[in-house]
Amino acid sequence: MKNLRILQSLSSAFSLHTPLILTTPANNLFLQLRTLRFSCNITQRSNKNGSFPFAIQRGQRLTNRLQALKHLSFSTSAMAKSKFEYVRQFETQDPCLPNTWIVIRLDGRNFHRFSTDHGFTKPNDERALQLMTRAAETVMNDFRDIIISYGQSDEFSFVLKKSTMLYSRRASKLMTHIVSQFSSSYVFHWAEHFPDKPLQYPPGFDGRVILYPSNKNLRDYLSWRQADCHINNLYNTCFWALVQQGGMTNTQAEEKIRHTLSADKNEILFSEFGINYNNEPEMYKKGTILVWKRVEETVTKTCRTAEDPVERPRKVTKLRKKVVPLHTDIIGDVFWEEHPDILEDEYV
Repeated sequence: MKNLRILQSLSSAFSLHTPLILTTPANNLFLQLRTLRFSCNITQRSNKNGSFPFAIQRGQRLTNRLQALKHLSFSTSAMAKSKFEYVRQFETQDPCLPNTWIVIRLDGRNFHRFSTDHGFTKPNDERALQLMTRAAETVMNDFRDIIISYGQSDEFSFVLKKSTMLYSRRASKLMTHIVSQFSSSYVFHWAEHFPDKPLQYPPGFDGRVILYPSNKNLRDYLSWRQADCHINNLYNTCFWALVQQGGMTNTQAEEKIRHTLSADKNEILFSEFGINYNNEPEMYKKGTILVWKRVEETVTKTCRTAEDPVERPRKVTKLRKKVVPLHTDIIGDVFWEEHPDILEDEYV
């Protein structure tokens, strides 16, 4: 035990809990000393006499070398303080309530003009919707605590699991990281979906944070967004049919369907244009749900087998968690029964 205490005292100035800013030579030595101390702690548990002559000698050598570099190689957090640091007291700490679902919803800023300037197909542009989905997939792959996402038109909602401690649950951090990642991904993948339409100016997205305490609240929120998708899509499908096929102006079409119910719009579509709304693509009517699923993936890997000891490229099939898009109903119970892993225990 005496020898172990000597080693610990030699490295106490460079403990695991001391924040250091090290240049490369001192950093390498510090990491060696940290590793040596850790290994000695483990060895001591299984060695009753606690005798480590080799470790003690090596620890002394490393500490002497660190002391030689001390004046020019590192500084502690205390040395980095300045008289201006008091301004940090004005920062707002905004942690989200614990044990609540955190929903980050983003919306396209001024996307009515953006879609017109970039020639989006009305009432739905499949390329634009696929681009939104691609950007959302990128966000989910970067933030694995997002357990489900839902998108329609120019909006997407990201649901972080109740137990997440990402960014200490700070609302501003979560919102800005997710919105900025989505925005940059939207621009990055633009050319894949619009190869013949260069981006004329940067798109913008705003974001908000909403907390839901119960599973029912969360389900009702997602049901609200999907119901909104259906209402808007039915309206837009009828409106643009009147304009594009019926020859009406925007004002005339808006006036005709202003006070109509869903049944009236369905009747206009079918009787005047032969359009059965039920046959419209599910993505347009129900939006896009992104969930995690385990899927089989075949990759080429250099390895050996029991039958063939020589390493060579081989095709290997393995299970991998992957973001999968769905276009289905989330208002009823079937979806949630098929994906029981999404909702957490109410009393976790």
